[in-house]
Amino acid sequence: MQKLKIDDFLKYRFISDLSFSPDGKHLAFAVHEMDQDENKYNSKIWLYKTEYPQLLQLTFFGDERIFTWLDKETLLFASLRNEKDRKRKDNGEQLTVFYKININGGEAQRAFEIPLMVRKIEYIGQKKFVFTAIYDPEIPDLSKMNEAEKQEWLRKAKEEKDYEVVDEIPFWSNGSGFTNKKRTRLYIYDENSSTILPITDEYTNVEHFSINPDRKKLLFISNRFEKKMEIKSDLHLYTFEDEKLTKLTHEDRFDYEIAYFLKNKIIFAGKDMRKYGINENPRFYILDPQTRTTRVITPNFDRSLRNSVNSDCRYGANRIAKIDGDHLYFISTDWHSSHLYKIDENGNINQLTLEDGSVDGFDVYEDKIIFVGMRNMKLQELYTVKENKEQQITFFNEWLVKERNLSKPERFTFQSRDGTTLEGWIIKPADFDDAKKYPAIVDIHGGPKTVYGEVFFHEMQFWASEGYVVLFTNPRGSDGRGNEFADIRGKYGTVDYEDLMDFVDAALERYQFIDENRMGVTGGSYGGFMTNWIIGHTDRFRAAVSQRSIANWISKFGTTDIGYFFVEDQHLATPWNNQEKLWWHSPMKYADRAKTPTLFIHSDEDYRCWLVEAIQMFTSLRYNNIDTKLVIFKGENHELSRGGKPKHRVRRLKEITEWFNKYLK
Repeated sequence: MQKLKIDDFLKYRFISDLSFSPDGKHLAFAVHEMDQDENKYNSKIWLYKTEYPQLLQLTFFGDERIFTWLDKETLLFASLRNEKDRKRKDNGEQLTVFYKININGGEAQRAFEIPLMVRKIEYIGQKKFVFTAIYDPEIPDLSKMNEAEKQEWLRKAKEEKDYEVVDEIPFWSNGSGFTNKKRTRLYIYDENSSTILPITDEYTNVEHFSINPDRKKLLFISNRFEKKMEIKSDLHLYTFEDEKLTKLTHEDRFDYEIAYFLKNKIIFAGKDMRKYGINENPRFYILDPQTRTTRVITPNFDRSLRNSVNSDCRYGANRIAKIDGDHLYFISTDWHSSHLYKIDENGNINQLTLEDGSVDGFDVYEDKIIFVGMRNMKLQELYTVKENKEQQITFFNEWLVKERNLSKPERFTFQSRDGTTLEGWIIKPADFDDAKKYPAIVDIHGGPKTVYGEVFFHEMQFWASEGYVVLFTNPRGSDGRGNEFADIRGKYGTVDYEDLMDFVDAALERYQFIDENRMGVTGGSYGGFMTNWIIGHTDRFRAAVSQRSIANWISKFGTTDIGYFFVEDQHLATPWNNQEKLWWHSPMKYADRAKTPTLFIHSDEDYRCWLVEAIQMFTSLRYNNIDTKLVIFKGENHELSRGGKPKHRVRRLKEITEWFNKYLK
């Protein structure tokens, strides 16, 4: 078996968007792979036949990732399949073109186009669809103009690209660019008349929608704001027949996460954020739409409603919840693994998956459950589960475990200095020899409310193949262990830093083959903040790599897409009511103490942790004559390490590894 190579990930395949056909006999899903030559990702629709297990590729063009079932044999999907449509989009037109295809064979046929950028679409029958799309008040409906009017508007629009005028916050969003006055709006499209009916207004962002089984009603969660977005949301009910919209919000300043029809009631999950802020775990509720009464059905539920297990080997979107029969199925994270569960209207929860790893997404039809999982050092594959027993049904990435020498993470527990039991992992070098001493890299996750677990992580496995010990842990602030464990508001750089240092001490005591004089540290986002914090508080690491980091909570407050609400929530302070606290928790305050050679990796379109954060730390270290380097990735955002352009991802990992090689080998 060969060692893992830095560019092996260019051959990985990623799975998303699972959707059963109306009769449950077929599962449609998207498969994504990297195109190194074009430096992009290709997405294609595949089918899995459930009755006579068979796997086949349905589309081949490469941009098919938005789709919905029209009937048990026909799929509708979005694609730009001819040069004329591609030129229209390149010229500035907003359009999404849909095709339909019979799963039993034949060519895809153009169905219709919508003059908006559609994000999600679902069929509701009688040639009608519910969809969300980006609404921009500055862009008119070009389909209603004649060609001369359209070309004149497009010409003026090109001139306006040199300017950005903003008057609200947030005015930009990581991965979406400038978003001033833009909203994710909810619509109905009638193919019979080619008409579009907006359900929500021009100031409302729709975050989630679901349709009842007979396709007569719609639930959606939204956030309406003008000038400043607050962290809260509303729940609405819409009936298609009479076009009636009813607000169901049961409590002022509540954050709804999901909502579905469950028999004649509504089940939703959300939080009031009173005790633990915006990162508070949700609880489940039942709402009677007739009486408008609401009751909590999981008063003691204390887990997040998502898969928060970190990996750099995912792409595309996956569902986290769905109704089937008398149950809501959902994903939640427990310690270092995510699992699939189901809950009934009385709050009884059953765990459906038991194995360690992650459940990244799923779909369910009666007694059939298929999920995207990461298991046993494997990349994403599809699995079935029945009576807690899993069976792998796809093998897109099987070559990896057969052809590469991988090192399985070994878990151990230790006690922090205040007696809390924590968990950590070690990945030994691929050609491990107990008689040798090895350099080590400590990798810190982002969030902070996410977790590390025992799933495949390309960068960690590559470092192991390069002869490094890789160490990682879940300190206070991490997900999977309840609100109290995750709540580090006002404590950044204190208990979490102590947990990380206690982890390193425990690893050095346990594993004598680690060379404590050749240790490096790295992390991204919150992990980048902590890397910046570490180099200002200890000299135990010989090298550091700080990625998409935070240096100064005051500048982050005023420059990033989440800064004004995230900083206040997480530090219980603003620049006006307690500037001293924000500065105390800022790594920039301690940058003059740093002696560790540090590489900074940042993207120029990272609006979650803006480039100025890396620049401040880089300037501070260079001013104080510490060896440092800043690598800026143009055209990338906060997701560089997970969804960046393929060549950029290779370059990123190359820069990091060469920096560690320079100082640790």
